[in-house]
This record gives sequence, structure tokens and C-alpha cells, in this order.
Amino acid sequence: MRHLTRLLVLAALLVAAAGGPSAAQVPIPRTGPPTRQDSARVADTVKVPPFRVAPPISPFGAFGRSFLIPGWGQAILGRRVTGAFFVFWEGLTLTMTLKASHQLAHIREVGTEEQIDAKKQEMQDWIVLLAFNHLLAGAEAYVSAYLWDFPIELEQRALPGNRLGFGAQLRF
Repeated sequence: MRHLTRLLVLAALLVAAAGGPSAAQVPIPRTGPPTRQDSARVADTVKVPPFRVAPPISPFGAFGRSFLIPGWGQAILGRRVTGAFFVFWEGLTLTMTLKASHQLAHIREVGTEEQIDAKKQEMQDWIVLLAFNHLLAGAEAYVSAYLWDFPIELEQRALPGNRLGFGAQLRF
């Protein structure tokens, strides 16, 4: 359990350190012959808004938040159901890890070596699921931030013959 805490603290420090601008990202100015402006071109009279709408948080910011606390990045991106699922799964795996830990302490007092090994394996399985939940929540938030303004929604409709159909709806 101590190693998991150390790993989470290390991950938080890495996310915090990676957030600032770097001097290596300063663009190098072009050197070469100057380009001439085309005088025959007339400036557009209708301004077109940019297609891409910026998400409320950067993809790495969403990843870092959901990696530390599953569901946090999804909540910021407005994905409440997905975030609630990650919070639910976090609670379940954390509860089962603590339960297995308490049972292991009791079995160490009264149980056999075989029972102790089986309970250790169960506790390790729950720890792996807990860690996987953090990783999956972070990855899902990262992708959701990139697809923030994707113009297609999935929908379901009632079809003739009492059937259910699924499809994509393009929204503008």
C-alpha cells in the first residue's frame, strides 16, 4: 500500500512539472528572402469563425486530473455519467482492497499458509484493478478533451416493428 501511495505522489509531481511552458518550445524565426504580398488578392469580407472550439481544459490537464482522482477530468469536460462510473468503480475497488486487507490480517492470526496466500492474491488483484481504473480514467479524459467539439452524437430510435435502432447524428 505504501508503494501505491508513493507511485501516486510521484505521478502528481510529474503532472505538475510537465504543465509549465518550456524554453525549448520557442519557434525559430525564418531567415530567407522576404515574400511579397500579392496585391491582386482582396481580403475576405466575411469572417469565418474557427472550426475548433477549445476544451475547458487541455488534454494533459484532463489526463492528470482523472489519473489522480478518477472522474475529475470527465466532470470538467461535462461527461457526468462516465465520470460517475469511474468514481463508482474507484469506490468499489478501494472498498474491496481494504476489506481484503482486513481479512488478510485476521487470516494471518488464525489461518493456514494456503489461506494467507489466497487472500494475498485477492488483495493484489483488487490493487491492480484500482491502478487500472486510474490509468483508464486518465486515458478516457485525455481522448475526451481532444474530441471535445466532435460534431457527431450517437442516438437511438424506435423503428417499425417494435425494434430499436442506433445511429449517428451530425450536429452543426
